[in-house]
Amino acid sequence: MYVICEPCIGTKATDCTDVCPVNCIHPRKDEPGFDEAEQLYINPDECIDCGACEAACPVQAIYPADSVPDKWKSYIQKNADYYKK
Repeated sequence: MYVICEPCIGTKATDCTDVCPVNCIHPRKDEPGFDEAEQLYINPDECIDCGACEAACPVQAIYPADSVPDKWKSYIQKNADYYKK
């Protein structure tokens, strides 16, 4: 599973959404809530661990869950919580 962390805040570059083969990164530009969202989020139940998003992210905000820097560990839960709405 991959996680989007703090560098995405305020940036919301959607390069990752364009390359995700299972469409598990939201909100997309054309979805309700995109403008209000602080960042993008990866659905942990749908992510297939392909790594395409990590390579596409222009701000290096995406990490495998087991490699998230300690200062951003809370983003693992933050990504999961986004999908519990």
